[in-house]
Amino acid sequence: MRELLSSRTADHYAETVHTTVDRLAARLRTTTQPYSGAPPAQLRALVDAVDLDGPAIGTPAALREVDELVLEHAVWFHLPTYAAHLNCPVVLPAVATEAVLAAVNPSVDTFDQSGIGTFVERSVVDWTARRIGFAAGDGIFTSGGTQSNLQGLLLAREHALAGVADRGAILPRLRVVASTSSHFSVQKAALLLGLATEAVVTAPVDALGRLRSDGVAATLAAIRAAGDVPMAVVATAGTTDRGCIDPLAPIADACAQDGTWLHVDAAYGCGLLVSPTRRHLLDGVERARSVTVDFHKSFFQPVSSSALLVRDPADLAPVAWHADYLNPEDSDEPNQVDKSLQTTRRFDALKLWTTLRALGADRLGAMFDEVLDLAAAAHRWVDEDDDLVLVGRSQLSTVLFRYQPAGVPDAQADALVPQVRAALFGSGRALVAKTVVDGRPCLKLTLLNPDTTLDDVAGVLELVRAAGAALVEGDDLVADAAAVAR
Repeated sequence: MRELLSSRTADHYAETVHTTVDRLAARLRTTTQPYSGAPPAQLRALVDAVDLDGPAIGTPAALREVDELVLEHAVWFHLPTYAAHLNCPVVLPAVATEAVLAAVNPSVDTFDQSGIGTFVERSVVDWTARRIGFAAGDGIFTSGGTQSNLQGLLLAREHALAGVADRGAILPRLRVVASTSSHFSVQKAALLLGLATEAVVTAPVDALGRLRSDGVAATLAAIRAAGDVPMAVVATAGTTDRGCIDPLAPIADACAQDGTWLHVDAAYGCGLLVSPTRRHLLDGVERARSVTVDFHKSFFQPVSSSALLVRDPADLAPVAWHADYLNPEDSDEPNQVDKSLQTTRRFDALKLWTTLRALGADRLGAMFDEVLDLAAAAHRWVDEDDDLVLVGRSQLSTVLFRYQPAGVPDAQADALVPQVRAALFGSGRALVAKTVVDGRPCLKLTLLNPDTTLDDVAGVLELVRAAGAALVEGDDLVADAAAVAR
């Protein structure tokens, strides 16, 4: 059969993959804007026109269709005018490794399915734990920060319930302390873990939305005074919107004094682990019980590449579940399914292994530093622009702002935010995000591309200014503003 990858189809495999890679390379050479500008109705019509129950068209035709349909309208994160979300361009060694993963198709849940892959992942986990400061830590690769946060809070829940005879009586009283800037996955995890609807308690923050350590201590005391049980404190090392880092060491002090589990969500800020200039911003992370890292954000890895790390390997025990056919209790093989919420699981650690071998940790850290330096310069640029208003500051690589020239009232400036974003998206020339900070909408640049220059950022801001001016002048249709942005 020519459809299955095997020794008989090796030549056909090489030809197919080479053709596909050539098409991708051609797209990379010629694509000049991050999106085609096609509206949702057009994309839906293109997809609906494909009959999945129709006659087979063969692999070459199917792959041409992917090129003409999907790649034509893909969102390209490698272009400097993409500045919307936490999507990074990816390094070549990791991309090449993806081809290995797809062809070999290993699953690293049990040793007899992965063999050496088990030890490679353990090596990458150990390396990450050492970078965090866990002398003898452990962990597991996950699908992303949401799963990592879920598993971290699951371990915290089981720690809080250890030795409790009546779990049903205590479960509704468990509380998780977080900030208003914490990732939404904290709330989602509380729901999935069966906690009460009011389980997530927000503690006081400073002007940048960072948890105040005295507020954490006071919140923990108030929870206990109410007869409830603190289950965990979630500190964030890189908030999604502001790119700010909670004061980890003082928060760790508060948690240690109260005896509460500290989970650090470093999905965004984990690149600081290899930063040659800013590693100190994570001081105190080594005192957490669990840490989320997303290599597919600030280590320039393809999705997915995330991990949960724990300071004490014994803390992973609650997720172990034995099945006779998979990981019997009498097995002495290193079966990683004992540490994971997943069974079948991609060998994503190999991408980071290859990257570290090819580029080195110092180079990755320098690349992350470059985007942080760019963000600092962009802050200064926006702050000095008469038509733009800087909204707060970032410790990482986000830039929050709104278009508001002199004479434009706040209400109109707020209304312009989604319209400007839609205009740029509709033009396809640049992608920016929108969010809400302190009750008001604003535009957001998320800079994660070391190849982006300040001139590139200035070009995106000029498109914002042009679209905003068109809207202020009365061209209140987003389509008109998009035409100006073109």
